[in-house]
Amino acid sequence: MNQEAALDPAIKKIITFAVMLATIIQVLDTTIANVALPHMMGSLMATQDQVSWVLTSYIVASAIMTLPTGWLAGRYGRKSIMLVSVAGFTLSSMLCGMATSLEQMVVFRIFQGIFGAALVPLSQSTLLDINERKDHPKAMAVWGMGVMIGPIVGPSLGGYLTEYYSWRYVFYINLPLGILSFLALMVYLPQGKKLDRPFDMTGFLTLSLCIACLQLIMDRGETKDWFSSFEIQLYVALLLSCIWIYVVHTMKAQHPFLSPGMLRDKNLQLGLFFIFIVGMVLLATMALLPPFMQNLMGYSVLDVGMILAPRGIGTLIAMTIVSRVANKMDQRKLILGGLLLTAYALYLMCQFSSFVPATNIIITGVIQGLGLGFVFIPLSSTTYTTLDQKYRAEAASLFSLIRNMGSSIGVSVAFTLLTRNTIAMHSYLVESLTTEKARLNLPVSLDFVSPGASGVLKLVDMQITRQAMTVAYIDDFRLMMWVVLALVPLVFVLSNTKPSTAGTAR
Repeated sequence: MNQEAALDPAIKKIITFAVMLATIIQVLDTTIANVALPHMMGSLMATQDQVSWVLTSYIVASAIMTLPTGWLAGRYGRKSIMLVSVAGFTLSSMLCGMATSLEQMVVFRIFQGIFGAALVPLSQSTLLDINERKDHPKAMAVWGMGVMIGPIVGPSLGGYLTEYYSWRYVFYINLPLGILSFLALMVYLPQGKKLDRPFDMTGFLTLSLCIACLQLIMDRGETKDWFSSFEIQLYVALLLSCIWIYVVHTMKAQHPFLSPGMLRDKNLQLGLFFIFIVGMVLLATMALLPPFMQNLMGYSVLDVGMILAPRGIGTLIAMTIVSRVANKMDQRKLILGGLLLTAYALYLMCQFSSFVPATNIIITGVIQGLGLGFVFIPLSSTTYTTLDQKYRAEAASLFSLIRNMGSSIGVSVAFTLLTRNTIAMHSYLVESLTTEKARLNLPVSLDFVSPGASGVLKLVDMQITRQAMTVAYIDDFRLMMWVVLALVPLVFVLSNTKPSTAGTAR
C-alpha cells in the first residue's frame, strides 16, 4: 500500500482542506478578474484592448508553466513545489492588488500564472496519492467541486467585491486563503517521491511556444479579425513551426518532455479528449450567459451573479451523489448520465428568447451543473484508473492543461460564431423586412412618411439586432448540445472502472 494512503484520517482531512484552498484561489483567478476590467481601465489608464492583457498574460503564463509541473514535483518533491507555488501565488496576488500601472499589473499577473500553474494538477495528484483506490471517487468529488465552482462563483464574487469595495480586493481576497493553505501544507503535507529524470529543454520550449501561440490566437483573434491580421498570421506560423520541431525532436529524444509510456494509456487518452470537450462546454456557457443577460435582458452584474450561482448547487448535489454511489457502480454510467443531462440543459437553453424568465435560466443552470458534475468528477478518477502511479503528477498537469485549452478554444469559437451569426441573421431579417415592405408597396424609407422618422428606424434596427443576437446565442447553445451528444458513444470505449472492494492503493 502507498505510504501516503496510510496517513491518519485527521491529517488527510487537513491536507485535503489545504490543497483545496490552493486549488480554489487559482481557479477563481481565471474568471474573478473579468468583471473588474472596466474599473481597472480607469485606475491603470488603459484602453479596452490594452486591459485585456491582464487576462491574457495570466492565461498564457499559467498554461506554459502547467507543463513542467510533473517534472518539477519529481525532481524537487511535491511538497516543496506546492509551498513555493502557494507562497508565490499569494505574494503576486498582493502585488496585483497594489499595482498602479498596466505594465506592473501585467508583470504581476504573469507571476501569478507562473506560480499558480502547479496548484491544480498537484492538488489532484495529492488527493489521489493520500487516499486508497476505493476512496478515489470521493476524493475526486471534492477536487472536482473546487475546480468547477471557481468559474461559477468567480464572476459573481468579483462583481460583489468590485461593486462594494474595490477591484483591488479581487486580488486581496487570496491573501488569507493562501496563508492558511501554506501553513497547513508546510506542517502536514508529505514530501512525496523524487525522480531523477533529465529535463528535455528543447521539448519544453517548443511545446511552450505552441501553447503560447495557440492561447494568443484564441484570445486575440476576435479583436484582430483573425487571419486578416499580421499578428495572428505570425502566431500561426510560429505554432506550425514549433509543432513540427517538437514532433521530430520527440521521435529522436532519449528522454522526451512528455513520457511516451503515459500517453499509451487508453483511459488517459480518452480522459484528455473528454475533459477538452467538458472545458469547452463549461467555460463557453459561463462566458455566453453573462452578456446574454446583461445586453439583451438588462440585468446588472450582481443580478447575473445571483442567477448563475445556483448552477453550483447542481454541482454540489452531483458531488454528494457521486461520492456515495461511485464505489457501487460502473462510473461509465455516471458519465453517460451526466452527458445526457448536460445535453438536455443545452436543449432547454435553445428555447430561450430575449424575454426568458430568470427562473428558466436558474433551472437550466442547475441541470447543467448536475450534468457536468456527473461527468467531471467520475472522469477525474476514471482517467487515472489504469495509469501507473509514477505518471500521476505528469498526467495531472496534462489533464489540467487540456481542460484550460478546451476552455480557451471553446470561448473563442463561441464568441466568433456569435459575432458572425449575429451579422448574418441581422442581414437576413433586414432583407426579409425590405422584401415585405416592397410586397405591400410601402415606402423604402420611413423618412418619406414624416419628419424625424429616422428615430423610428433606429428603434426598429435595435429590435432587429436584439432578435439577431438572440438567434446567434441559441445557435451557440445548439452547437454545444450536439458536441456533447457526439461524446456519448465514446463512453463505452472507456475501460470498466467499477472499483474493487479491496481498495488497495496503486
